[in-house]
Formats: sequence, C-alpha cells, structure tokens
Amino acid sequence: MGNREDLLAAAKRCLYEKGYDRTTARDVATAAGTSLAAIGYHYGSTESLMNAAVMEAIREWGREVGRAMEASLDPEAGLMERFEWYWSRMADSFQTQRKLWAASVGVLTQADRVPEVREALAHGLHEGRKAWASLLQGLDPEAEPRKAWAVGSVYQALLSGILMQWLVDPERAPTGPELADALRLIAAAVYSGLSGQTGVRG
Repeated sequence: MGNREDLLAAAKRCLYEKGYDRTTARDVATAAGTSLAAIGYHYGSTESLMNAAVMEAIREWGREVGRAMEASLDPEAGLMERFEWYWSRMADSFQTQRKLWAASVGVLTQADRVPEVREALAHGLHEGRKAWASLLQGLDPEAEPRKAWAVGSVYQALLSGILMQWLVDPERAPTGPELADALRLIAAAVYSGLSGQTGVRG
C-alpha cells in the first residue's frame, strides 16, 4: 500500500482502538509509519482523514451485518426460527467484532456535524430496514414499502438496543433464543388483549 492507503488503514484502526475524538494526528502517523506532514499532503487535515476512516468503517459495519444476515438457513423456516437464527448470528458478531461495534457508537456523535457521515448512516439505516423486513418477515420492500419500512424500523431499533446491552453488560445481554422467547411472550400478550377487545377466541 502507499502512504495514502496506509494512513486510511491506520486511521480506521485508531478509530476502533481509541475512538474518533481521542485519536490525534500523531496517533495516526505513528500507526501508519508515516510523517505528520503526510496527513496534510494526502487528506488536507486530520479531520478529513478521520472522516474518510468513518466512511470506510460504516461500509465495514454494513458488510458485517450482511455476513450475519446471509447465513444459510432453510428457506422454509418459519418466522420465529429465522428470528432466533439471525439474532444469534448478530450476538456472535457483537462478541467477535466488539471493537468494530463499539466504534459505531462513537461515530454517531459525528452525524450532526459531518453531513457525509449523516448521509451514509441514514442510507445504511434505510437499506437495513429493507433487508430486515425481507429476510425476517418475508416482505417485499418494493411491493409493500410502508409495511417493510415499519417492520424494518422495529428490527433496526432492536439492533441498536441489543448492541448497547452487549457493549455495556455482555454477561446479561440477551441471546437469540432468549429474544425469541421474549417475542413469543409479547405476541401472546398482544393477541390475548386483542381477543378480549374483539371477542375473538383462539
């Protein structure tokens, strides 16, 4: 790799190791084995370099989610089986790629002041909604866009909340089977409440 590529790779490593706000130009130059002047020559400023690293990290997070969601599973599997399988895969990713996921939380703080980061994150959320709705719920985002958006938004909310639990309290964070059991309890309570209101019997 050349200096430009070395700097980007080093900035991304620093992003994962130290976070966006705590990474200095010297940290990146040392990690890349280049001079401080190389940052200005290739990227203009440390901020521009770190923003480029953030954009690359966003793409890497998307690929990581994709790897979990592309796991082979019986196409005839039911909703709960798919739900449990995919959330188990995500839990594995939270453990094995902890630094990557922890860095994603820090990157969110940059969204308000870096338009390209906000745009990339928003695009990732939008594509993620469609993927979750399709893979877990069997919805076609093109044929049923509103349903796919609503269902995908719930799954994205689950992803954010479950990630925080794995980062803060991994010993008690929920597993795929535990989340599936919780969903069954919630669905049963909702169905019971609806039955009581409408007179429908199971």
